[in-house]
Amino acid sequence: MHKPVEKVDNSSTYRKASAVLGVFAKEPVAGQVKTRLSPPLQPEQAAQLYRTALDETLKRFSDQSFELVIFYAGAEDYFSRNYPQLPRQPQLGSDLGERLANALQGLLLEGYQQTAIIGSDSPDLPLAHVEQAFIALQSSDVVIAPADDGGYVLIGECCHHSQLFEAMPWSCADLMQQTKKILAEQQIDWQQLSSWEDVDDAASLQRLLQRSPESLTARHIREQLVSLLP
Repeated sequence: MHKPVEKVDNSSTYRKASAVLGVFAKEPVAGQVKTRLSPPLQPEQAAQLYRTALDETLKRFSDQSFELVIFYAGAEDYFSRNYPQLPRQPQLGSDLGERLANALQGLLLEGYQQTAIIGSDSPDLPLAHVEQAFIALQSSDVVIAPADDGGYVLIGECCHHSQLFEAMPWSCADLMQQTKKILAEQQIDWQQLSSWEDVDDAASLQRLLQRSPESLTARHIREQLVSLLP
């Protein structure tokens, strides 16, 4: 059974829309984030890259027609200090699937009609992807934007389907394939958006530089890290 979502008191929290985007985020501790980039980066350089990507993600998706909530792992103080204007809730669960399920189900129980979750690994994810996701959830139960590595960069629900989050091959190349299998077996009405790419290794950093050269994350890579990349 999924644990209820623990509430964090945010005096600035208010309801302005029926749709909500949750951003899964970790406290950017060196050696605990972007570990696939060390080497070529030092752990602190990888952590700074993570901080930049998270900053960009939260900046780009703030003040839109939907609400934004941080689902954090690590010290809550880091997020309250750096993003005091944004509602925050802790990630709850023993694995990624349980944490995603708790987040989505909790938001639905709060009364939101369309809920979606992204990470901070796709800092140039187009706003249109998120907007299309909420449109899709007006007529379908589930929406997913696949990742180019076989996972997904966004998942959303308008009603909860716990089967999508139980005993799944997280961080493996066949996650999306297995998710599609369950969607078909359970006859869940869903829509697929166009794919996007997570930025989690040296090759994907180079592609981000080419794809979105003016993004904050690309600028950081160009100014601080490009000489270290193969």
